[in-house]
Amino acid sequence: MGEIIVVYELDKPMAKRSSSGTPAGEGRTVRRVHAAPSAPGAPATTGPRTLCGKDTFAMETASRKPSEEDPGAPWYPAEYAAVVCPDCHAVIET
Repeated sequence: MGEIIVVYELDKPMAKRSSSGTPAGEGRTVRRVHAAPSAPGAPATTGPRTLCGKDTFAMETASRKPSEEDPGAPWYPAEYAAVVCPDCHAVIET
């Protein structure tokens, strides 16, 4: 497997603006953290599907890259450990 990219599945945006004038969708919470392979020939670009098979089109790419971390560190950011996709995690662990 090539480079792994961490992507965030965010809560769905609301259709209207908030009363503070902030566009809907800003500050959305992370629903699930997934891992995706990089696109062929483009190691900095996310491939079309996560390791569990979800479409990455609407997901947000994390700035963190597992390959740049300490070899013993988990592939996902520690603050999102509770929302890691179990299927993506299982593929990485095997």
